[in-house]
Amino acid sequence: MSDIADLFKTVALPVMPEVGLALINTLDQPRTSLDKIQSLITHDATLSAKLLALANSAAFGLPRRVETLEHAVKLVGLSRIRTMALSACLHNAFAMPEGIESTGFWRHSTDCAGYAQWLATGLEARLAVDSHNAWLVGLMLRLGELIIGHARPEAMAEIEKTPCAPGERWQRERAAVGFDEGEIMAELARQWNFPSNYVHALLLACAPLAEKPITPLAAVVHLGSLLADQPDANAGAIETLPVPVMDALALKYGWMKSTFPESAGFINLTQAG
Repeated sequence: MSDIADLFKTVALPVMPEVGLALINTLDQPRTSLDKIQSLITHDATLSAKLLALANSAAFGLPRRVETLEHAVKLVGLSRIRTMALSACLHNAFAMPEGIESTGFWRHSTDCAGYAQWLATGLEARLAVDSHNAWLVGLMLRLGELIIGHARPEAMAEIEKTPCAPGERWQRERAAVGFDEGEIMAELARQWNFPSNYVHALLLACAPLAEKPITPLAAVVHLGSLLADQPDANAGAIETLPVPVMDALALKYGWMKSTFPESAGFINLTQAG
């Protein structure tokens, strides 16, 4: 990735806060305790407040209001709280470059995350993907475009030009800088010491059929992004998805049709400040 390294030299890269780096280090530690995660988060008052706001949003669907982080962790669970904490850290770490509208960008990113998480729940056991991993990688994918925006601001008008067919943004990114957002974000995730499965999924997310056998985490994020490219998509959008990717994931059309989620119900990171 020496060429991406050259690209990175032209821009100030996002800085992951200390709590975010500490949380990353727990991702591949299956026995990490609730107490440890809670202790890491409570050291950051702003992050704690944001997680409480998110936990009390409609998207979490909790039966009653939660007043403390400890209560939120117990109700929501370790994996989901950690995922949301890292997502909040990412949201705060990235500055929006000229040429990208912030609200639309974050809606697309959280839609991608939501669709990827949903798709992960429909996979067979042999292709199993942790749904929280799918959510976080789905949220991370398009962040690579923000790096392009800071490094090559003159390219943003072409990349963001409308209309833009699902998946076309990736082609425009490659034409502009030689890499797509997933490849760029994979390198940043590697530098931040994310687990290798996250890095590999991001690397292939824009072209999951480039490697065989398919990497399921990359593929569900790929499909999630294509759906997010269609604002307020309904079950009819399934017809637009690439059949080879769905076949490789053994996704059942009937299940997809009957369980297709409404994006309005997805978590909105911007609602919590």
